[in-house]
Amino acid sequence: MPHQDRIERALRASLAPSLQAGHPPALGAAMQHAVFPGGARIRPTLCLAVSQACGEDDSALSEGAAAAIELLHCASLVHDDLPCFDAADLRRGLPSVQRLFGERLAVLAGDALIVAAFEVLGSRARRHLSRLPQLLQTVCRGVGMPLGIVAGQAWECEPQLSLRDYQQAKTGALFAAATMAGAQAAGADGTPWRALGEQLGMAYQVADDIRDVALDSSATGKPGGQDLALGRPSMAHELGLEGALAEFHRLIQLTLQTVPACPGAAQFRQMIRHEAQRLLPQQLMERVAAAA
Repeated sequence: MPHQDRIERALRASLAPSLQAGHPPALGAAMQHAVFPGGARIRPTLCLAVSQACGEDDSALSEGAAAAIELLHCASLVHDDLPCFDAADLRRGLPSVQRLFGERLAVLAGDALIVAAFEVLGSRARRHLSRLPQLLQTVCRGVGMPLGIVAGQAWECEPQLSLRDYQQAKTGALFAAATMAGAQAAGADGTPWRALGEQLGMAYQVADDIRDVALDSSATGKPGGQDLALGRPSMAHELGLEGALAEFHRLIQLTLQTVPACPGAAQFRQMIRHEAQRLLPQQLMERVAAAA
């Protein structure tokens, strides 16, 4: 079964309880809206791809890890769009959760998605319960303090910060959790996969910084120019568009070099090249170069 089908099936199963009778229907609808329709699902795709490369022997656990990673990512987006942070009205080309359901339900929906993430991970570990503690530790480190996405969000509240530390926590940490969790779900060591996730996550953040400057909401599905409007750190502003583009290419090349030796290494590199092209198509890169 293709990765996308497995991911969507696992996500729908994990949120099915929120639609049952007797539960707050508006909260259930807000959770569904936060997750479906999804974006590129790159984090859970990476998780499943690494699991397969490491000899996946428990599809339920791999899918549980992938779904947990994506639910946590979606929760972070819901909270990111809140009025106390970005006050964004648009996400993935649709009204954001806070715009459609209000601030209170958006807070609760994000919280509920975090809980659902750990619930699906725990419920899928029945065959290989011994793998669960390490998986939990990996996922927690990708999300919480001191180096996860919560820390990345908190850096925006500090008077001074390191841009690379900020972006590593905000984006790279959950990518690293995705690649490491994929290996651990298959009973393999996740450590060799950390660098791949961190570098690819950083490349994604640099691309996002470029897209925030170069594209409008019709192309990105979310408000454009937010980094400048909110005074948020950005590689595009620190290095300029041309410098940020060079940094993106450097990170992609570094990511290609950090693919661990495995039977699927060539396919991994091709997937990374495809994602790089999707993030910053040639036409966009030419426009950025011309503007610079």
